Amino acid sequence: MLALAAALASTLTFGHSAEGRPLVAERVGEGPARVLVVGSIHGDETAGHAVVAALRRTGPPAGVELWLVRTVNPDGVRRATRQNARGVDLNRNFARRWRGGGRPFDTYHPGPRAFSEAESQSVRRLVRRLRPDVTVWYHQHLRLVNLSPGSDPALVRAYARRVGLPARTLPSYRGTATSWQNHAFPHTSAFVVELPAGRLKAPTAARHAAAVLAAGAAAARTAVARRPRIVSRPIPFGADRRRQMRAYARRHYGLDTERLTDPKVIVEHFTASDTFASAYSTFASNAPDPELHELPGVCAHFVVDRDGTIYQLVSLGLMCRHTIGLNQVAIGIEHVGRSDAEVLGRPRQLAASLRLTRWLRDRHGVRRRDVIGHAESLSSPYHHERVARLRSRTHGDFAPAAMRRYRRRL
Repeated sequence: MLALAAALASTLTFGHSAEGRPLVAERVGEGPARVLVVGSIHGDETAGHAVVAALRRTGPPAGVELWLVRTVNPDGVRRATRQNARGVDLNRNFARRWRGGGRPFDTYHPGPRAFSEAESQSVRRLVRRLRPDVTVWYHQHLRLVNLSPGSDPALVRAYARRVGLPARTLPSYRGTATSWQNHAFPHTSAFVVELPAGRLKAPTAARHAAAVLAAGAAAARTAVARRPRIVSRPIPFGADRRRQMRAYARRHYGLDTERLTDPKVIVEHFTASDTFASAYSTFASNAPDPELHELPGVCAHFVVDRDGTIYQLVSLGLMCRHTIGLNQVAIGIEHVGRSDAEVLGRPRQLAASLRLTRWLRDRHGVRRRDVIGHAESLSSPYHHERVARLRSRTHGDFAPAAMRRYRRRL
């Protein structure tokens, strides 16, 4: 398990503290369920760091992607203060029932405004990017697991049973991370674990790590049940194609990356062909496209066949060339067919497309209005194109009338 965990590990610097210290999240494992674990938000409550370390050593079960953050308040940890370096209690600085008051370094000082702090802003970006199914925030020293409003009470109680702590409801504090998460991201569960005072002994840390993994496994079962059946048929997307995609992103978006890090849009297309094999061959060939004569070749993340089979061709972590001006923020779904009416008129194909789009929306937090047809690309608020001659270029597939029908079904 340790070797596998190491093989699937990567790190992400998702921000910096008020004094410039990096805020780092380590990903261990991969799967449809994401679990975020935060060892501390108060600099004088650091027992949760031992749980994060235990999880790093153990690694997650199959189907679970762990994101481990030792602390979101490194300045406070360095000083052993509850607050960050600006004297703000970060767990009162989130935009859910926030209310001002007090002065810096007062115990619960919430800051001058919601999300005023670099650390809370960074957490907001991270959570929006990951949309974790489960988030565990470690505090001290009340010795309980909080039945945080909006979280799944069964999941919280199961965690509490595993670690031998009571599941209790705490007062509804203003501006907390969990209240913001559970309000902003329904159907996910963020909750607080109040550890005992002092350092956590190794057996206790291991018990809490096991409880996190059990919560992740439960979330994975739910995620798999929600996820449509997807057949993996990856097209070649090796070092050359990634380099080409990175160069394309520099030219068209001013981005020096081939990664799709925070999708905001889902674009529906049709292939203008009659078979999946034909579409796959076109996307796999990585030939200069006939319209713009650029590399990499055109592609899509998914293709929905006429019989409703969903194929995934490209990882959701990579940009794909499917929509001018939106590849940097968009997931592309192709449908085998030659017209909007043809695709919308096939019950199995349409049902599969809707299942896939609903799942992607839920996983990435894409708004319904940002599920668009290729023909609607120019109207997207996320459209951005640096090459002047292409700024008004679009295609005719999945026109507005067809997409109004499609979005109603979502």
